[in-house]
Amino acid sequence: MNLKSLLARPFANYINNKISKGMETAVADQQRIFKNLIKSAKVTTFGKDHGFDTIQSYDDFKKLVPIRDYEQIKPYIEKIKEGKQNVLWKGKPIYLAKTSGTTSGVKYIPITKDSIPNHINSARDALLCYIAQSGNSEFTKGKLIFLSGSPELDRVGGIPTGRLSGIVNHHVPKYLRSNQLPSYETNCIEDWETKLDAIIGETIDQNMTLISGIPPWMQMYFDRLIEKSGKKVGELFPQFSVMVQGGVNFEPYKSKLYESIGRKIDCIELYPASEGFFAFQDNYKEQGLLLNTDSGIFFEFVPAGEIFKENPTRLTLADVKEGENYALIVSSNAGMWAYNIGDTVKFISTKPYRLLVTGRTKHYISAFGEHVIAEEVEHALMRAANEEALNIIEFTVAPMVEQGKGKSYHEWFIEFENTPQDMHAFIEKVDNNLRAKNVYYDDLITGNILEKLKVTIVRKNGFIDYMKSIGKLGGQNKLPRLSNDRKIADALQEYIE
Repeated sequence: MNLKSLLARPFANYINNKISKGMETAVADQQRIFKNLIKSAKVTTFGKDHGFDTIQSYDDFKKLVPIRDYEQIKPYIEKIKEGKQNVLWKGKPIYLAKTSGTTSGVKYIPITKDSIPNHINSARDALLCYIAQSGNSEFTKGKLIFLSGSPELDRVGGIPTGRLSGIVNHHVPKYLRSNQLPSYETNCIEDWETKLDAIIGETIDQNMTLISGIPPWMQMYFDRLIEKSGKKVGELFPQFSVMVQGGVNFEPYKSKLYESIGRKIDCIELYPASEGFFAFQDNYKEQGLLLNTDSGIFFEFVPAGEIFKENPTRLTLADVKEGENYALIVSSNAGMWAYNIGDTVKFISTKPYRLLVTGRTKHYISAFGEHVIAEEVEHALMRAANEEALNIIEFTVAPMVEQGKGKSYHEWFIEFENTPQDMHAFIEKVDNNLRAKNVYYDDLITGNILEKLKVTIVRKNGFIDYMKSIGKLGGQNKLPRLSNDRKIADALQEYIE
C-alpha cells in the first residue's frame, strides 16, 4: 500500500461519516440554503427584478419567481456575456459552461466561485464513500481516466468558457495529476475518433485502475481496446477495479460493458450537469443516488405530468413521495433560479433521499395520448433482453403516424450485438412489458387504435455513425431515448440493416 492509498482511508471515513450525518438533516439543510440564497442574491439584477428583498418564505418565492427554462433566463445570461456584474449572482461567474440544447442551441450556464466546490467535491465524495465502504483504496495507486471533453477554454465576456468536463479537468487535485490519463494534449483533441485513437495509444500499456465516462463512449473505448489488443479489458488491465459512470441510464449498457471487461467490477453512478452536481451513489451496493442536499443548491419538484402547465404544483424536499416522477427544478449559488433542467427523477427512498433519473421532460412519446417516458421503454426493453440473453448496443423510439395506410405504432430502432432468434416473440415481450408499465399505451393497444410496436434493426455502429453525422460523437453527448416526432427516426433510415 503506497502513501496515497494509505492516506485516502482516514479521509474517506471522515467524509463518509459527514455524509451519513447529513442524511438526517437534509430538509433543514435545504431550508437554510434557501434562506442564504435569497439573502445573498438581493443585490443582483435578478433579485431586484423579482423582489427578493420582500421574500420571507418559500410561498413568497413561488409567487415571485416562476419556473423558467433557458430561453426565459437567457436575457440575464446575455448581460453576463456582455461583461456585466451582479446579474444572477454576486460578481461575475468564474466560468461559463457551454452545453448544447435541443431547442435553445448553445447554452451558457454560469459557474461561480461559490458553486465550483459543488462540481469538484461531489465526485470526490462519491469516490471517498466508496473507499470507506469497500476498503478498496488500491485503485488510487494506478492510472485513472475520465473520457471527457476538451479542457481548452475560450473567453466570452472575459469569462473562461468551455464544456463542463473540460472546466472540471482544470480542478483535478494535484495529488491525482500524476495518475490522470489521457494527457492534456490528447484531451484537447476535438475529433472524437482521433482522440480515441490517441487515448488508446496512451493507455493500452498502462496500469488502468479506474475508468470513468458516459457508458456508450466507455463502450467505444473498450471495443477499440479489444480490437487493438485481442484481450478483454479486464485481462488487459488486471488491476482495473472501479468504473464510474453517469449521464444516461446505465442499465441498457451494463451487460455489454461487463462482458467487454470479462468480469464484474464495482461501479459508481454520478449525476452531474452544467447546472450543478445533483446526486451521487453514496453506497455502491445499493441502488439509487443520494441527493446533494447541502451543496449550495435548493431543489424543487414538480409532478412530471404538470411541468408544462402554467401554474404547476411546486414541492420542496419535505413534500416528495417515493415512486412518483418529478421534474427537477433548481435554484443555486451559480445564479440559476427556479430553473427547469429538463430531467425527471423518482425517489426510491426518503430516509435518506435517494433517487433515480427516469428521463427527460422533453423526451417522451405522446403522439396518441400515451405519454410514454424513458424509464418505461428502458424497463420494457431490458427486461425482455435479459430474458433472451441479448446485449443491446443502443436504441431509440419514435411514433409512426399512419395516415390512411393502416394503424399507427411505435417504431423501435435497436442495434443488437446478438439478434433475437425469434424476433416476433421478442417484440411480443417488449410490447407486453410496456403495456404493463403504461396503462394509456395498453388502452390504445387493447382498443385497437395502435398496432403493437415494430422493431427496425440498426446496422453495426449505425448509431455511432449517426451521432458522427450530426457532430455529436463522444464527449458528453447522448442519444435521446424517445422522440415525439420522426426527426431522428427519419435520419436513421440510412443506418438500418
